[in-house]
Amino acid sequence: MASAASSVPISPAPSIRSVDVSGSSTPTRSTPTGAAEKAPDDSSKLKIFLGILKRFIGVSDIAAVRFSLPAQLLEPTPNLEYWNYLDRPETFISIGDSEDPLGRMLGVLRFWFTKDLKYVKGKPCKPYNSALGEFFRCNWEVADDLPIILGKGAKSAPASGNGTPTNKPVRVSYLTEQTSHHPPVSAFYVDCPDKGISARGFDQLSAKFTGTSIRVTPGAHNLGIFVTLHSRNDEQYQLTHPAAHLGGLLRGSLSVTVSDACFVTCPKTKLKVILNYVEEGWLGKTQNKVEGVIYKCDPETDTRSRAKDVPEKDVVARVEGCWTDKVYFTLGSAPFNKSSDKTLLVDLNPLFPIPKIIPPEDAQLPNESRRFWSGVTEAIINKQYTQATNIKQELEERQREKAAERKARNAEWQPRFFTGVTTPVGKPELSADGREALHGLQMGEWRLKESAETGA
Repeated sequence: MASAASSVPISPAPSIRSVDVSGSSTPTRSTPTGAAEKAPDDSSKLKIFLGILKRFIGVSDIAAVRFSLPAQLLEPTPNLEYWNYLDRPETFISIGDSEDPLGRMLGVLRFWFTKDLKYVKGKPCKPYNSALGEFFRCNWEVADDLPIILGKGAKSAPASGNGTPTNKPVRVSYLTEQTSHHPPVSAFYVDCPDKGISARGFDQLSAKFTGTSIRVTPGAHNLGIFVTLHSRNDEQYQLTHPAAHLGGLLRGSLSVTVSDACFVTCPKTKLKVILNYVEEGWLGKTQNKVEGVIYKCDPETDTRSRAKDVPEKDVVARVEGCWTDKVYFTLGSAPFNKSSDKTLLVDLNPLFPIPKIIPPEDAQLPNESRRFWSGVTEAIINKQYTQATNIKQELEERQREKAAERKARNAEWQPRFFTGVTTPVGKPELSADGREALHGLQMGEWRLKESAETGA
């Protein structure tokens, strides 16, 4: 599922918190002035939200409109802070462990099904829209103890399995920046030098309100996640995002469903995955079912989009299960027949998103997400929604003023940590500042020079 650089993202459960560098929970903020207001319940929030959305029936892409919501409808979290694909970083760092190309592709799928636990364990809600030039950075430190998926002969590869543990936790670093405001686009980069793996991509959404639900698809600049195994001769995998629906607006119980296909391709190993998501079962009961195949082909020329269109002679493994529960695989082209034929790839039930390690407050820059939105967050937490809305509108107005200033002096916006606003196509490249920031994260050094120019 694509993540968002703008309007209709979904947050992890409120109980999932980031930590500061000391490992303690997020510091308690001081109480702002002003009386607390009554917080609207979820039903009231949905009614207000639906009333706003009705104005956008027929609009081709409401994500590009950048409409402003009142503070009482927002989750007190910056968009860039949680919108990432590292809910379980240990599955990411283990992708390149197998000596078998098929095992590595299965490792990619284990990562794929754990990267969005926020959908499985959390609730749909709305964070802040990202401001131009806003950025977020963090680390994760995880044990490198997942079992290696060997491909041929592998019998068990649960994400909670017993691999060979290392004494030292592995550090994974993450940097993301809002590189464009119109259209809203952010670039991200994930790096784990210890395991020789990185990932990058642009995040952008396209969203359309149908009257009963919101259909969310990747935007034009969002070509998926590009994972590179530097330890495997720069073997690269492209993972594309399926479309999703945010439903339940009328009945007051929001839910996310997926009924689309996504693809994973690796030109070097000549392997491709087609995953087909099935939204509903018999009598409309949601099953969250996923089924797919891994097969041999030339991914650069193969155009097949349905698993059933792949000849059996090309199939090397099959995948089946529930993307909110358990996913299994079988080796070879034979279909799933009985439980003894299938091997557990991942069990999502015991898994929850792992908290991020974020810079201490005194090391955050003015355009760093937590600090940039701190006034809004403080007011929302204290139920001072009028004040939160006023602060948010001030930030939005400041962004418009900065844009007008740049236009007056005929200056184009240039991201700080990436080389281009939406280029290179699909695969953002780090600037010198970006490489320095990631290196600092790996070294545990949080201090950065302030940005020469900010968007707000």
